[in-house]
Amino acid sequence: MVRIDTTDEWTQEEVLRAGEVIYQVLMDVFSVPENDKFQIINRHPKGGLNVAPNFHGNTYSEKILIIQVFLNKGRTVELKKQFYQRLMTRLVETVNCRADDVVINLVEVTKENWSFGQGLAQLAD
Repeated sequence: MVRIDTTDEWTQEEVLRAGEVIYQVLMDVFSVPENDKFQIINRHPKGGLNVAPNFHGNTYSEKILIIQVFLNKGRTVELKKQFYQRLMTRLVETVNCRADDVVINLVEVTKENWSFGQGLAQLAD
């Protein structure tokens, strides 16, 4: 499950294209199954995101892209770093955003915390 928050400086088409890039990189790096695509996309009006102008050496613009990925526990730190790098690179190449504006947060959960419908815990052991 992916949550994408950005400003209305992005067009709906650009954000949807970014979502497709995120989905592809999740499959490529984390081996997320095909059709495991649940994306919540929010384009906020000017002032709708309250972000510091800079942090950890990055300077943010009005076209910041905040990506939060909820996924099962178990990926190594190295694999996560590979994901961050590949996703940033692909987004810069594909949707013409700045590397500084790609902010990613991974939220790991255990498998029993998912229900994909019908009140079932499809991934629980």
